[in-house]
Amino acid sequence: MDVTLQQVQRSVWWGWGDPANAAPLPVHARRMLDERLGARSSTTNHPPVQLDSIEVPESRVGDRLRSALIDAVGAEHLLDSAADRILRAGGKSYPDLVRVRTGHLPYVPDAVALPSTHREVADVVAACVAHDAAVVPFGGGTSVVAGLTATGEQRAVVSLDLRRLAGLIRLDEHDHTATFHAGTMAIDAETALRARGFTLGHFPQSYQQASLGGFVATRSAGQSSSGYGRIDDMVDGVRGVTPTGEFEFGSRSPASAAGPRLLDVMVGSEGALGVLTEVTLRVVEAPQVTRHTAVAFPDFDSAATALRELVQQLGHDQQPDVTRVSDAVETEVSLGLAGRSGKALQRYLAVRGLEAPCLTILLWHDATDERAKHRQRRAQQILKRNGAVTLPAKIARGWEHGRFSAPYLRDELITRGVFVETLETATHWSNIAAVHRRVGGAIADALDAGGTPGVVQCHISHVYPSGASLYFTYLAAEADDALDQWQTVKTAASEAIVAAGATITHHHAVGRDHRRYLADEIGEIGVRMLRALKNELDPGDTMNPCVLIPDTTSQKVPTSTGATTEAPS
Repeated sequence: MDVTLQQVQRSVWWGWGDPANAAPLPVHARRMLDERLGARSSTTNHPPVQLDSIEVPESRVGDRLRSALIDAVGAEHLLDSAADRILRAGGKSYPDLVRVRTGHLPYVPDAVALPSTHREVADVVAACVAHDAAVVPFGGGTSVVAGLTATGEQRAVVSLDLRRLAGLIRLDEHDHTATFHAGTMAIDAETALRARGFTLGHFPQSYQQASLGGFVATRSAGQSSSGYGRIDDMVDGVRGVTPTGEFEFGSRSPASAAGPRLLDVMVGSEGALGVLTEVTLRVVEAPQVTRHTAVAFPDFDSAATALRELVQQLGHDQQPDVTRVSDAVETEVSLGLAGRSGKALQRYLAVRGLEAPCLTILLWHDATDERAKHRQRRAQQILKRNGAVTLPAKIARGWEHGRFSAPYLRDELITRGVFVETLETATHWSNIAAVHRRVGGAIADALDAGGTPGVVQCHISHVYPSGASLYFTYLAAEADDALDQWQTVKTAASEAIVAAGATITHHHAVGRDHRRYLADEIGEIGVRMLRALKNELDPGDTMNPCVLIPDTTSQKVPTSTGATTEAPS
């Protein structure tokens, strides 16, 4: 079955998706982790606490605000039970999961409003402005940068859950655009488009649990972005609500010279300026065939060189739609987790002279097999020139089949007492090797200094003519203070990213975790521009407080751990 159309239930409160879809960690994999990390995954078992054992504070929603919210969405769509509030108390980052699994939540919203129309969204926002409450827009709840955690708020906080504001509004088959309500789940949107012969082609790791509005609000990138583009390449128009008025940008024409592109103000705004209610996206005809290639390179530099040449020499319509290069460590771990078949592949590559191979997966989607095969052949010339060893295509098919399964593995690892987290960045090709080395080294050094030496691995999964993304995954034995362990490593990695001249985020967004570093990237005037937008559109700081925009009034910055950290000067 096509996994991009496989329906799954909404995520459980303590982890990802439907636990029935998770595969247990094999014995050989646990042994490998214990040997590499000094962990005790074979005997450790840290299940989440019982939901009804988690204590939440009394709701701060007063009678007048409650009455106004009921007027906006109806009594049956205003929720304030402990379970409903806990479910919206954060996203799916490692700190989020540690807190909810242990029942130690520094923040839960005071109420949950579920509007079903643009007008109801506007009424909820107006009610919160009138009664001095904060609003946190909530789509799929998949943020990994503390984008949903209003820690430290003294006001009532209302989670604006858009799940009822969902569905296809219109599909223009002539213009190749589709307008959806912002709360539409990505998988539901893709299913609706496929039924009409189209695709959005946007498949990030969060795809099965994320909403379209969330994609746009966080400037998302998908696993197929090398071919289909990022979400910001796909957005044709947005409609929504701010505390000072309603907006509708784009959709009038395919391009315009009528001043700065205000559409881009809302794309990537993370709910800090307002809330999206409709998104119009560019769609393409759904592909009919997929060609798969798996190769291994002798080292990460030669693999990166091959990707650079693919994107620079072949051009957008010929390059692979999915490009993924694992460094030597990620390749070693992946093959180790694969068991006997992985060991056999390692032996084969060693015979071919690849002692520290870098596994590479490439996919081409197209209308006909002839076209896809032609594109594949052109790429193979470049791959071979850079030392690639061809592997069975079933390796690439296996990756495609399991492309959305990593979060399930993370849940299992956390239960087994393993600290596992990811972060990402992007840089120019000329800086790729340095960033890979410096950031990976900073993570490893921080883990070593904390007494929990770990495994640090990386892959490239999004390529551009001028550069690429780098996605790091790191694992270690969980420390006694898991949140302090996380913060120490996160800070070291983020500072290394900034020092190396790379972006603080390629596709995870800014949230609360990265905002202290944003000024290094956009400069003082960039911060002033964002602050001016915030003051104009949301003068009462109603919308998703403390995300995105660096704090200009204090040197203390809230983090995912709920603590405050000194902002860099």
